[in-house]
Amino acid sequence: MDRPRALTAASERAVIGAVRAFSAAHLTPGPVCVALSGGADSLALTAGAVRAGLDVHAIVVDHGLQDASADVAASAASVARALGATAEVRRVIVDGAGGLEAAARDARYRALDDARGDRPVLVGHTLDDQAETVLLGLGRGSGGRSLAGMRPWSSPWGRPLLDVRRDQTRAACAGWGLPVWDDPHNDDPRFTRVRLRNEVLPLMEDVLSGGVAEALARTATLLTADADALDALARGHLAEVVDTGIVNTGDLAALPAALRTRVIRMWLRENGIDAPHGRIVAAVDALVVDWRGQGPIAVGGDADTRLVVVRRADALRLERARRRRTRPDVPRARPS
Repeated sequence: MDRPRALTAASERAVIGAVRAFSAAHLTPGPVCVALSGGADSLALTAGAVRAGLDVHAIVVDHGLQDASADVAASAASVARALGATAEVRRVIVDGAGGLEAAARDARYRALDDARGDRPVLVGHTLDDQAETVLLGLGRGSGGRSLAGMRPWSSPWGRPLLDVRRDQTRAACAGWGLPVWDDPHNDDPRFTRVRLRNEVLPLMEDVLSGGVAEALARTATLLTADADALDALARGHLAEVVDTGIVNTGDLAALPAALRTRVIRMWLRENGIDAPHGRIVAAVDALVVDWRGQGPIAVGGDADTRLVVVRRADALRLERARRRRTRPDVPRARPS
């Protein structure tokens, strides 16, 4: 076997082996869904899952963001059926907040969740995606949990290919004769992740003589174990310091910072704040350990009210405060 074919065969085995190992570790017998875009990663995952013996249903989400997106989605579904999977296309409207990339991701995951029924969903994130995620978390200063990156399994979402490189998924698709669709958004420098992929990581690989992506992925694995242990401890303390939704600041202040901030984040999430960022958590933490009579800390809300954390005596409470309405400027009548 010549060297190129040997490398292709090794990539095929890597994809299939990764799916089999993931299935043995995390899945129970039964059908699974695969999020299929038509790109190399998700296409290799679909083919690898079928070849690993899984009962695969491919869900293709058409975001409608590009010309002929419906044709691309239909083609991807057709390829999945030819591989031996069942397939469907879900069309979504991308109109959420947070920019195009975030809005598209939210719409995609909603569609996948709606379509999956009670089946798990496998997505094609690779080791390279994990490395990019760790770098994004590092740049945003979001803490250890962010640096831990993506979990292989967070029900119902599974990521079997987190130990597989992106060039391996492309080589596997070539070996299996699968038509890969390259999303032009994956090379659009407007997106931060694209610049990390095409500019930052290659530079780091050059400066540090290679192995950066693997090192970042290992960092994610190690930090996941650490974060899981700290989160388990924090959940126990959450029950101790919170009573009927009110936090006892004395009990909370006695905890180490790594546990204290986790308890605050969990408390906020329990009260409807989905993803409290580091600045909010730090400001609430200051109410506990650096109390100087600060005013309310805004943590969420809607168009009419703000959800705020206030300290009263030795307790933190969540309260709603009506937003102040600014009166429009009304021209004054000139004196006659």
